[in-house]
Amino acid sequence: MLAPLTTHARVRMQQRGIPSAALEVLLDFGNEAYDHRNGCRIVCFDKRSRKRAARELGARLYRSVERWLDTYAVVGRDDAIVTVGHRHHRKVQP
Repeated sequence: MLAPLTTHARVRMQQRGIPSAALEVLLDFGNEAYDHRNGCRIVCFDKRSRKRAARELGARLYRSVERWLDTYAVVGRDDAIVTVGHRHHRKVQP
């Protein structure tokens, strides 16, 4: 079951061509990081979560969503998905 989407997230999914199946895989297997500024969680794939998804989904299903593994989702405090997008570069840690 997919988490509730805000109108903004629904529009962004459509604009960016991100299917709900890819978002569901992201939420199931993605790595969560907390944004301490506003209390949201940012969910994206790292190397470990990609390997886990490949192992648990199987090769065929993994290949069908592999093209969207660069996506991220911002999940609000109320567990609603605030927005989604594509990662273009990694944040450099100091």
